[in-house]
Amino acid sequence: MTFRLRHLAAAAVLLLLGSCAKQPRWPHPPVEVEVLNSMTPVKDQGQRQTCWIYAMLAAIETEHIGRGDSVNLSPAYVEYFLRESHGTQERGMGANCIDLIQCYGLCGYDAYRRLDSTIVPPRQVFMLGAVYTPHEFARSVCAPDEYIALTSNSDEPYYCEIDIDMPDNWAHHRFWNVPMDTLLAKTERAVRRKHGVCWESRGHAMAIVGLGRDREGGRWFILKNSWGDHDADHGLVYMNYQRFRKETLAVEVTREAFEGGE
Repeated sequence: MTFRLRHLAAAAVLLLLGSCAKQPRWPHPPVEVEVLNSMTPVKDQGQRQTCWIYAMLAAIETEHIGRGDSVNLSPAYVEYFLRESHGTQERGMGANCIDLIQCYGLCGYDAYRRLDSTIVPPRQVFMLGAVYTPHEFARSVCAPDEYIALTSNSDEPYYCEIDIDMPDNWAHHRFWNVPMDTLLAKTERAVRRKHGVCWESRGHAMAIVGLGRDREGGRWFILKNSWGDHDADHGLVYMNYQRFRKETLAVEVTREAFEGGE
């Protein structure tokens, strides 16, 4: 590899690792929507590197909407306690988000919309005429061990738990390692059955909310992003299956979604 190629490759890696904050939209051909699951409005993470919080909460929201239980969750609440417990740490993974809400609780989006160091998050959650503590509310929307973290690494044994050795996995969560064909098939089936899916690459995280096909029959996932809804696709992103195979680092789904029959 020449010096120039090495330099370009290094630059590409740096761009990938730093791409959680807003970047140009992903181009795509016309895609006919086959499945588009219900979701809350697209949110905006701003310049913070907390896409993994937005993606995991968006997956939980879609999961509950699919059950007929509508919730709109507050990323700012999780960001507040991330800062309280980990200082300047912003990067992470969906499994870290689940840890945080199990430890510190959760509230609705309208109760705490924007991260503000001068405002402490609420200590009570009002939902459908009931009053919860943040911990009670968190357990009502995300039970302990409800979600399973998946990955696909051909260099490690399949069908066992492995570590993902990267700074974003600072809690050293273990991921269930499966072949990529299995991971893609399980993800597609989960979306078709209206389950929430948190998708993560090494640089970004989003919730998968739909499926589509292009004019040549190519298959696509439709993802809910967290960079606002002012672009041409109104906050949605289209990722073909080839890109999924190439870039997927981890997927979080409920155990029901993963283990359900064909």
